[in-house]
Parts: sequence; C-alpha cells; structure tokens
Amino acid sequence: MLDKIVIIKKATGLEELLRRHTTTSQVKFYLESRGESYDYYKEAHDDYIKGLEETIASVPKEYRLQLIDKDNLATFQFSDRDVIVSVGGAGMLVNVAKYVGTQPVISVNPDTERFDSVLSSCTPEEFPAFLKKVGDGKAKTEPLTMAEARLEDGQVLYALNDFFIGRSDHVSARYLLKYDGDEERQSSSGVIVSTGTGSTGWMTSVVKGAYKIASANYEMEDVEEEEPIDIPFSRSAEHLLFAVREPFPSRSSSADIVYGRVTKENPLEITSNMPEKGVIFSDGVLEDYLEFTAGKTVTVFPSEKKVNLVRR
Repeated sequence: MLDKIVIIKKATGLEELLRRHTTTSQVKFYLESRGESYDYYKEAHDDYIKGLEETIASVPKEYRLQLIDKDNLATFQFSDRDVIVSVGGAGMLVNVAKYVGTQPVISVNPDTERFDSVLSSCTPEEFPAFLKKVGDGKAKTEPLTMAEARLEDGQVLYALNDFFIGRSDHVSARYLLKYDGDEERQSSSGVIVSTGTGSTGWMTSVVKGAYKIASANYEMEDVEEEEPIDIPFSRSAEHLLFAVREPFPSRSSSADIVYGRVTKENPLEITSNMPEKGVIFSDGVLEDYLEFTAGKTVTVFPSEKKVNLVRR
C-alpha cells in the first residue's frame, strides 16, 4: 500500500534571480542592462509552474501529498512506500537519484520545449495514468545503474551519471591507479567513471575527442588495435567505464592504463598523491564532493543502489 506522494520541485531561473535582487523590477533592470530578456525567464517560469501545479492537482484525494524543494533532499526522510515524483528535466532526476531507495520514481517533464525528455516518464497530462499504474502495481520500471565511490574510512558518494576523480583546480592530478591486476602512478587531468546513463555525455566527449586527435596525428593502421569501447551503453548495465583524461607519461608517471570496464568483481582503485585540492565529485556537482588528498584510497564499482525509473 502506498504511503504518500512526494513531489520534488526546483527553483526556476526567475526565482533564483529574485532571491538575489528581491523585486521583479530589479530583476528586470539587471537583465535588460546586460542585454538579456526578462520575458524569456518569465515565460520559462510560468511554463514550469503551470506544469508543477497541474501535476499536484492531479494527485487523487485519497493519497497524502508532500511537496519538497530539491535543495532539501539531503535532510528529507523517504518512506519505502512513497511514490517519488520529480518535476523537471534530466538534471532533476540526477539530483533526486542519490537520495532515494527502492521506491518508484516518476520523472515528470513539465516543459518539453525546454527540457530534454531522455529521462522523463511522462508529461503532466500523462501523469495521472502513470500514478494509477504505480498504485495498481502495474507500472513498468527501468532500474538505472548507479556508481558508488567508497573511501577506506567508510565515506560513500553515489553518481547516476559519472564521477570525476582529480583536483578541484586545473593543476595535474597525481595518484596511483590499480585496475585488473595492474597498477601505475599517473599524472593527468583526472579520471572519469561513467554509468550507462552518463555514457552519452562526458564519457562520449572524452572518447570522441581522443579518437579525433589520434586519427589526425597517426595513421590508424599504426595504432595498436584494442577492444572497442562500448559507448553509449545500457543504463541498466551492470558495469561502468573509466577513462583517464589527458594522461601525461614522464619519469615518474605512466599512461598505459587509460580506460577500462569496471565491475563489482573488477573494481577501480585509486590512491591519492595530491597534498591538497584532491576531490571526488559526482554528476558535475562540485559542491557535493569527497575530499581526496594524499594517502586516501577510493574504490569505485557499480552500486547495489538503483533508481527505479517509471517508464512507458
């Protein structure tokens, strides 16, 4: 039996500007003095609020309803019997994913003109039918694989898209990388570890860029043939992919272990050699990070934790 419907909303661009500038007239002056259109922000705000209100209004009266802001997710306690409704684009679902358990998640796209639908379950108009299927136990769900980064002291971070392991500035990251029975000290721009969900984004750009550079500088028949990298790959795949960004070989660093498939049986292990500014952050959010300074070791692998996304 369902406990309650938890609808998660976000602040619109206009609301964020109002937090900084207090009044609509000050926001309008600020934007127009910089050549920006106030109407653009106002229209986007109105469309989001309309979709949010339509979603809220369509929740049947027999269900308890709770509305929370995504900024409060870290302190909110979900029940195992909650239905979680994320109202926003793919970025909203990525934010929500770290805080949910096995509950079904309905991702509502309130503005298909502005938000990508790649991780959406439905629109506000379709939401009642999807909620009914969840209530009747007939909803189709897709288990999205998450990545888990665990430090030796027990600290854990999750990612629906990807991890970045390196420095918080533009100085080279230094670390000892262990993978598939081999190890080497490296100096690079950091390591990316991607899930299937995130494999269409940062990981694809890293691979495509490296391939273009290699093909422009070498005769491809001179490049040692290796197993092709499977990107993008399934969002439910029980593996991750890692890639080293701009590895630099030197007297004290190597660049042979630069990508690979990460599984529970064959995890990725990295020990930091960075005295300061070493970090591990997930899904592009630098504010949500683990400190990764000298001597700390992280193990990365596919997590038991999944996101049960309601699908068509």
